[in-house]
Amino acid sequence: MSNRYSAWGRNYSDKVTVRMATDPQVREELVATVRRFVEREVLPVALELEHADEYPAAIVDGMRALGLFGITVPEEYGGLGLDLPTYTGVIEELAAGWMSLSGVLNTHVIAANLLKSCGTEEQRKRWLPPLAAGEIRGALSLSEPDAGSDTSALTCKAERDGDEYVITGTKMWVTNGVRAGLVALAARTAEGITCFMVEKEPGAERSGGISVSRNIGKLGYKGIETVEMVYDAHRVPADAVLGGDEGLGRGQHFILSALEVGRINIAARAVGVARAAFEAAIKYAQERETFGKPIAQHQAIQMKLADMGTQLQAARLLTEHAAELKEAGARCDVEAGMAKLFASEAAFEIATEAMRIHGGMGYTTELPVERYYRDAPLMIIGEGTNEIQRLVIARGLLQRYAID
Repeated sequence: MSNRYSAWGRNYSDKVTVRMATDPQVREELVATVRRFVEREVLPVALELEHADEYPAAIVDGMRALGLFGITVPEEYGGLGLDLPTYTGVIEELAAGWMSLSGVLNTHVIAANLLKSCGTEEQRKRWLPPLAAGEIRGALSLSEPDAGSDTSALTCKAERDGDEYVITGTKMWVTNGVRAGLVALAARTAEGITCFMVEKEPGAERSGGISVSRNIGKLGYKGIETVEMVYDAHRVPADAVLGGDEGLGRGQHFILSALEVGRINIAARAVGVARAAFEAAIKYAQERETFGKPIAQHQAIQMKLADMGTQLQAARLLTEHAAELKEAGARCDVEAGMAKLFASEAAFEIATEAMRIHGGMGYTTELPVERYYRDAPLMIIGEGTNEIQRLVIARGLLQRYAID
């Protein structure tokens, strides 16, 4: 058995045959392995950890043992080298168990993909192996207090000083900000927006000129840190510029391309949450009785279940289509936006309907339904709000269907 698969069966007696990453059987086997991992290690503790807003250290260690932090990293750099459709399948399973786990992985994978696609060979050799092994975690630092979806309004700056750059500015909504050891940071240089790969001490509130100024409390998405980070004349070597000298001023292009994967990830998360909510609702509807029969036999409930199931399947198909296009190297800005838009809205509607089907029990903290309801809005806002997504989709469609 190849080393890249040996961890899959370490604790779960799963046997995996090595084949090409595009082989559907490999994809099914890995997704099934993750599903079993979620059933055994996540579902029994997710409710307690989520309510305590506690970082799931033991679960994350299990994800690392499965090789998930290197899922899209090429084998030559120590990763699994699997394709994007496989990644989205894994994300759906994690999100169905506890959506926050998919957040631990997402920004890490974005940082790794930036290196894979845009980094120099020296940068790939330096950072991809420890990222793939989960020895260091990656994070993305793009948004600012006054620059969320408007990436062109960034004010964080990096000034050249000999063989170094001096970075000054404040970044918001940094997932994994405390535990990350490598941050893909967007900053403004003389050439334009540039992406820097910034090393920091993992777990430290302060590292060089970087400090975590506050942890941001959230409605849902618990158990994972989302922080504000301040760069106070923090110095990085000139070779921290992603892509080397050719990468100067190209950071916005690099990051926006990487965010296509981020949006597909958000769509897959939404599918996972929607699936969990739908399955909880359809199970409860067959168990709960009113007026002498299960509520699943009432036409009003059946109408809800039909719509929920249809939305779930449509969201999954849109997500899979966007992932396949991206993996093939085709343009997929519109498709990624569509998947993110539809799946996130569907997840929120399905979570809401699941709560209504559960009645009073759905409003209690004894069941995970209220967690799905609190987690779902993140996908509507994350990786570009759905209002922005609609503009991106419309502009893309107008370009494709332009009248000469």
